[in-house]
Formats: sequence, C-alpha cells, structure tokens
Amino acid sequence: MPAERPSLPRHRLPLDSLAELALGEGGTATLELLLGAERSRRLLLLRMLDDATDLAPAWDLLSEAQRRAPAVVDELLVYPQTGMWLATALRRIRGTAERDDPPLWVVLGHLACLASAAGLRAGLDFTIEVPARYGRVTLPTLGCAVLPDSGPWTKAVVRSVGASARVEAPGATVVLPRPSHVGAPGWHPLRRLEVGPAGRRWTVALDDVDPYRTYPDQTEPRPLPKETADQWRDLLEQAWAVLLRDRPGTAEAMRRGLLSLTPSPARERFRPRSVTSEDAFGGLEASEPDDPVQLAVTLVHEFQHTKLGGLLHLTPLTTHEPATATPLWYAPWRDDPRPLDGLLQGIYAFVGVAGFWRAHRGAAGPRTALAHFEFALWREHVATVLERVHDHPRLTPVGRTLLNTLRDRCAQWLGEPVPAETLALAGLCAAEHAARWRAHHLRPPAPAVAEAADAWRAGASEPPPSLTAEPDVVPDLSARWLDSVSMLVRYRLAGEDDGRPAPEEPEKAAARVTGALTGDALLAAGDPAAAGLAYADHLAAEPQRPAAWAGLGQALTATGAHPSAARLLRERPERARAVHRAVTEAGGTAPDPVRLATWLGGRGD
Repeated sequence: MPAERPSLPRHRLPLDSLAELALGEGGTATLELLLGAERSRRLLLLRMLDDATDLAPAWDLLSEAQRRAPAVVDELLVYPQTGMWLATALRRIRGTAERDDPPLWVVLGHLACLASAAGLRAGLDFTIEVPARYGRVTLPTLGCAVLPDSGPWTKAVVRSVGASARVEAPGATVVLPRPSHVGAPGWHPLRRLEVGPAGRRWTVALDDVDPYRTYPDQTEPRPLPKETADQWRDLLEQAWAVLLRDRPGTAEAMRRGLLSLTPSPARERFRPRSVTSEDAFGGLEASEPDDPVQLAVTLVHEFQHTKLGGLLHLTPLTTHEPATATPLWYAPWRDDPRPLDGLLQGIYAFVGVAGFWRAHRGAAGPRTALAHFEFALWREHVATVLERVHDHPRLTPVGRTLLNTLRDRCAQWLGEPVPAETLALAGLCAAEHAARWRAHHLRPPAPAVAEAADAWRAGASEPPPSLTAEPDVVPDLSARWLDSVSMLVRYRLAGEDDGRPAPEEPEKAAARVTGALTGDALLAAGDPAAAGLAYADHLAAEPQRPAAWAGLGQALTATGAHPSAARLLRERPERARAVHRAVTEAGGTAPDPVRLATWLGGRGD
C-alpha cells in the first residue's frame, strides 16, 4: 500500500498482445497484462492521494488488511468503482472536477469504506468512522447498510470484533451478516451473478449500491428489487450463451476483463444506453436491454472501450494538441461532432459491434435480415471514418498501426456478401445519417451564403464559386436522434417481434421512434416518392428542419428524380439549408427546396 512505498513493476505489452489489440481482439493473457497495469496505476493514484491528504486511520487499516490478506486488497484495488473513486477524489483535490458535491470529506471518506471492507474480509478487529449518504453506508464489494436518513451527508461507525460486525449511527445499528452475501435487516448485499456452463462460467457483480458505479457522476445506492435482479440474471445467462456460441474468444477474455455491471432502467426500443470510463477499468453501466442479443452486443461494445482504455494507460495513440486547435469530426454513432481522441474510441468500439453481427448472422434465425443489416451498416460506418483518419498526423506509431490494421480488417469485411435489399437499406441509412449530421453541424461561410442568396434572387444561372469553400464545424446543441431512419428500418426488419404489428399509417410508424418524421417512416418502408412529398411538407412547415433537408435528398436519390438536387442534398445539404434561410430572410418568400437545390447543384465541386 502507499504507506509502505512498494516498488512498482514496469509494464510492457509484448508484440503478440499488441497485435491482438490492434485487430480489436485480445485474449486472456493480454487482459491479464492490462489488469496488472491497471493495478499498478491505481497504486500510484493511491500514493498521490496519500501525499495530498491526511487519512491515517483508513490508511492504517488498509495496510493491516494487506498484510493479513493481500489478495483481498488486490481485488478491492482493481474493482472498477475503486478506480472511479480515485479519479474523482484527485480531481476534487486539484479543483478540476466538474461537480463539487458531495462535500470533499465525503469523497475522501470513501477510503474508510474501502478499508472497512478490506478489514471485514480479512477478519480484522477495528473501529472506524465512515461517511453515510442519505443514511446509506457502502462497503465496496460487500454491500450497503441502510440507517435512518438523518440528512444527505452524515457519519457512521463500522465496528468489527471477533465474529461480530456492525454499522452504527446515533439511535440505530445494522448487524452485518456472516457471510456478507446474504440479506439481513438493513443490509443489502452486493449481488454476484454466475452465468454459463462449468468451465466457462462468468462471475460479474451486479452493482446497485456503490456510489461510484455510474460514470462519470456519482449516484446514491439504490438496491434493486429481487424480481428486477432476477430478470437481469436471466438476461445475462442468455446473452452469455449467445457470446459463447458466436464470439467464444471474446467471451473468454470478458471472464477476466469485465468485473461489474451497473443496471439502469430500460429505454426506447433499439436505443439502449451503455457507458464505460477509462477510470473504471472492467466496469460498465447499461440500461435494461430489449433482449439477450442486444445485451450481448452491449457487452461487446463496452468491452472494446475497456480494452482500449487499458491500452491508453500504457501508451498514447495520439500526440498532444492544444485545446484551441482541436478539430471536430463526424462520428456515425453519435449526434455530436467528436475530437480525434473520442473518434478513436468509437472506431474501436464499433469494430467490435460489426464483428459481433458478422458472426451472429449465421445463428440469428427469424432476425437474420436484421443481423445482416447491422453488420452492413456498422462495417460501412467504421470503414468510412477509418478512411478519413487512418493517416492523421497526430497519430503515434502505435495509433497508426492500430488504425491501419482495423482499416484492413474492415476492407475485408466490405467484400463479404450481404443480401441486396438489406445492403441497400444499410447504405440508405448510412448516407442519410451523414447528410443529417452535415445539415446540423456544418456552416458554409456567411459571405458566400449571402452572395448565393443575392445571385438566386437576381436570377443568376448558377451559384457563386465562393459557396464551394469548405464549411466550418459549428456544433448544433439541438442535434438529437440523427439515427431515426435506422431505428425505423430496425422495426421493419424485426417484424412483429415486439408483439405489435407494424402500423400501416406512416404517422403512427414515425410515432414509435423519438425524433422521427413521417417522411422518415415512408423512406424506411421503401416508398421514396411518398417520402419526398412528406419531406416537402415538413420543409413548408419548418424550413430549417435539418432532418427534412437530408431526408429529401435520400428520397430524390431513390426515385431518380431531380438528380442535381438529389446530389446536392445528399452530399451538401448544409448549403441548401443556409441559402434557403438567407433568401427567405432577404426577400420574405421561401424558395421551393427542390428548385433551389437543383440550382445549387448545378455547379460541380
């Protein structure tokens, strides 16, 4: 422990492990190396915390526990939530945290909670003061004691003598059961779920009590009802079976690399939420999935982030860039523009997602068409981004090797057959998402837009050449649900698996998906002519709706009508949107969107 100032090992990844990670993979031995490096990193963070604070009772108890039961302290040290707490505490001390609640003494006092858990598991006698959050005292890896709520931030005492242990506060005592994994009055044990067959079982903590289990912000303990926990157990059992069948190598590595799962409530169908943090290696937060396959995809997705986070703790993938000169990029899996470092995270995660669907297609049964669609969509998205950044000058040699390896792998996947109709739907969704992103976040130069508006109003035969200048990326904070067409396609390909027949009326179909327009539903259903009319109606009512400009371009492309307008709206919808606004504001009469786009598209780029 930090008080004893142990020597730390040097950590290096051998070339074969680096080659595995560059492919988006990584076996058990590689995960062990990453986990060992993470342990050393956290020891260094503990040492930094020790140097900056005076928490002697907790340090003394933790050191004693390490001498008695070093494996226990090691397990606590590498538990994901310990890493999240360490990062939070150090940011608070340095004044760089985004939040300043709870009070600093509560954050630092969590060390006493860790020490208490270590002391209890090591069989030590001790008495120590710990923070209570709304009457709840968390003992990491063990569970949570619930005392009367006497305020948001109070203190309690953990006392252990012989075989007896309790958590005490004025007027209340919770007796801790032995063993601690059983329930008792006032005690909620941390559930550890074991799934899978003998020899390939996976043990994961279903963490609903640790305040550092949600990323990046803390959340007070909220123990799950038994029926909800049982439902998660069943979903994990089925998802694990999917992974063992379709991605056995990934599953084997997960047994060592994914240590805790924090559940959250279900969200809109096909739109799950999941989160990991570089500070919490081995942990993930996930919403209740639609089905076991979606959970399996989520596990793969977040495990990719976990591996890349571990690699980044050993070697950088990019060189430093001043914050004032950070360009933003299109990320097909996000609504917002992303910096290069964030883009690399998405690339790595969605290579894993594409790889999952590639393997799952052969076992998807009634949902084979949906599995083909997901594979085709994500391989195209990832390949598109890789082409743009694989040789970026900020990449380190390791970063360049990783991206070029992933690029080669995606190039191979692009050659694999996918049914024509499904491939076309994936291409439509990829193109529509990119156009919608452009309409939201790209701004042509204002002088060029004004010049184009004047030229249109003057009856010029073509737009000015100044409009071909590269637009600026200006993040649009209102950008939401750019994936609406993809969501509607998923409903179409899933058929009646949700227990409801697909509605014939496009308005009802669109109402299923937050952010979707009637035109989106018609486009996803394969009626581009009707979609084009619907998008025109959208623009007549709301001329600046980015989704309608992007969707109109896809509808025109699919019908073959107005090819110049279709090309412009597919490739440069931000120009039509900006000039339309300028013309309307200058003259009071809104131009016809298709006529305007045809005029704008008359000049080649």
